[in-house]
Amino acid sequence: MIQVSLILAVMQIAACRTNDQMQPNSEVMKPRIVVLTDVSSWETDDSESLVRLMVHADLFEIEGLIFTTGWSLEETRDDFFQLIHDAIDAYEKDLPNLMKRSGQTGFLEDESRQVIGYWPSPGYLRERTMFGSKKRGMDQIGEVNVSDGSNLITQQADEKDDRPVWVQIWGGGNTLAQAIWQVKQERTEAELKTFLHQIRAYSITDQDRSYEGGTPFEISSHQWMRREFEKDLVFLWDECAWKLQNETGRENWDEYALHIQDHGFLGKVYPKYKYGVEGDTPSFLHVMPNGLNDPLIPGQVGWAGYFEWGTGPDGVTSAYNNHEGKAFDTGSGYFRYFYPAIFNNFAARMDWAHEGKGNRNPEVVINGDPGIRPVEIEKEQGKKITLDASRSSDPDDDPLSFRWWVLPEAGTYDGDVAVPDANSARISFAVPSGSAGKSIHVICEVSDTGEPVLTGYRRIIIHSTE
Repeated sequence: MIQVSLILAVMQIAACRTNDQMQPNSEVMKPRIVVLTDVSSWETDDSESLVRLMVHADLFEIEGLIFTTGWSLEETRDDFFQLIHDAIDAYEKDLPNLMKRSGQTGFLEDESRQVIGYWPSPGYLRERTMFGSKKRGMDQIGEVNVSDGSNLITQQADEKDDRPVWVQIWGGGNTLAQAIWQVKQERTEAELKTFLHQIRAYSITDQDRSYEGGTPFEISSHQWMRREFEKDLVFLWDECAWKLQNETGRENWDEYALHIQDHGFLGKVYPKYKYGVEGDTPSFLHVMPNGLNDPLIPGQVGWAGYFEWGTGPDGVTSAYNNHEGKAFDTGSGYFRYFYPAIFNNFAARMDWAHEGKGNRNPEVVINGDPGIRPVEIEKEQGKKITLDASRSSDPDDDPLSFRWWVLPEAGTYDGDVAVPDANSARISFAVPSGSAGKSIHVICEVSDTGEPVLTGYRRIIIHSTE
């Protein structure tokens, strides 16, 4: 304990002297997230998801960790609020090891804008940990429900920043609803729209109501948000990925016990499941900046599955859903496909927390273009296109393997696309005749040979022309 405190003190002093190596050499800004969690001792999955979030804190600008209510928590409790701080305390102890992953030696004086690869200070996280709505349901919304959490959401959305604020609803979402209500009372209709356009909501089911069967959706603030602001608030209502994560985690619990629990101080606060494993984790897997998907386009398949616009399980309101039919089947299939890579990514980071060393992800370069943004190419139908990932690299100099495949659900061309030599670093194929005006999405997976095996991704979007 004393040794860790001394290390952090030295790093904080260094941060006051210079910004050298405080931020990794990257120009890509992190996605901004605000977490609404109903963490409790009787539903341990939120604590599990908090641990996973902490070991990925270099990939997200965590604007807020807000404690609120949920399915089984009608009112907040102070002792449950402490569970968030327990995760941050463990993060602080593991941070010297985690920072070795990117060579970071200290913290920025101003942490308000972070690039991918930057580990935030524990103080930054603690300042953004607070209470939201203390009681559940739509009937709580109003002047008496103003909280530090609702004010924080408003403040973050008002910042002059092109990046949207992803409000990740692990429990009930009436803290977000309260923020919207406050803005609606105080601003013009145009200003309200501007505010809403800066928010993206990802909701793990609808937990602003009881988990008991038959509890009406009408009492939930989620339905109010979807009904009243359908055209201006992007709302993702997940009823697929969280169930798959819960179930798959239970089925593979021995792997969590072996590779996650007791790995570092964060592993020590990773509890065994009671109902399901990390049901809330898909909310940030969706915005994981790994090159696989653009989270602003819910119909692109990513680590958190797949969404289609339509009427939700309440039968009344519309949002991006995946609760039934093609959307559920598609999301389930891809989640199962990606699950080994998702878990390996977590396990490797827990190795860093525990030992200060471990495996790191390959960096995928397509046709000389590095980074994580989709590569978009226009090509005449019938003509040959070449995609070259041979300049991809591994930070640990591991040998690499390649896999190319077409993701039909994301594109608009519904015909077959043959990809020869799909396990080569470089592929060529003809853009199908009759595809003009359509798009084809190709995924490049690059995997290393480390322990555990890690995978990097790039999405290539081919726009077929006449």
